[in-house]
Amino acid sequence: MSLPSLLSQHIVRRPQRIALLQHIAEQGSITRAAKSAGLSYKAAWDAIDELNNLAQKPLVERAVGGKGGGGARLSSEGERVLRLYQKLQALQAQVLEAAEDASDLDLLGRLMLRTSARNQLHGKVVAIDGQGRNDLIRLELAEGLWIDAQITHDSTVHLELQPGTEVVALIKAGWLELLAPEQAATSGHNLLSGTIEAILDAEDGPSEVRIALPNGQILCALAEPLQLRTRGLSVEQPVQVQFSPSNVLIGTPL
Repeated sequence: MSLPSLLSQHIVRRPQRIALLQHIAEQGSITRAAKSAGLSYKAAWDAIDELNNLAQKPLVERAVGGKGGGGARLSSEGERVLRLYQKLQALQAQVLEAAEDASDLDLLGRLMLRTSARNQLHGKVVAIDGQGRNDLIRLELAEGLWIDAQITHDSTVHLELQPGTEVVALIKAGWLELLAPEQAATSGHNLLSGTIEAILDAEDGPSEVRIALPNGQILCALAEPLQLRTRGLSVEQPVQVQFSPSNVLIGTPL
């Protein structure tokens, strides 16, 4: 039952998010699953997006506006991950009992870093191009999409990156710029095309925009409502997302 290593580590580090899959399987609704898991509706969507982005195939298939406030069901890959999680639960008690001291668990918690970056995309290094003191790292995402990340050569060495290395690309929501389909992108920037899945307005700040990519991964961007209107961007409409390679951070499993 092999899984992408980054998703496997996520299961170990944040099992409460994997447990959400069980609630979705039982409830068939994002709203009811969130309530059963003790999460807000938004937190449940965020968890699903994160899981889908780390997996090679989407774990949850969604239908906005379904029965109970957004129908949802597990994909075959999601059912497979859930079976693995259930096995993990059976082993968890044994792991806790094996800890020699309570401080052992505190140490593990410090080593397992969380990040504030909203966009965490599973990918694989396919090429490394040296550019002076920097390297341009080409990452292949699911279904053949790709992006570039620019990091220092020292970071490439420290992370032991080479073609075939699995990584997580971290991109803050504020670093993404939304463009209309006909707009020209900035030279040298990454450019991904997708569809606006949802726009969550805020009273005192930019709107949160969720963009579904063709490979099933989700991007989260921030945009001012005026900018969205000016560029004719709305829910269920196509959109382009551009961002600089220097704004793509790379993480690898410990």
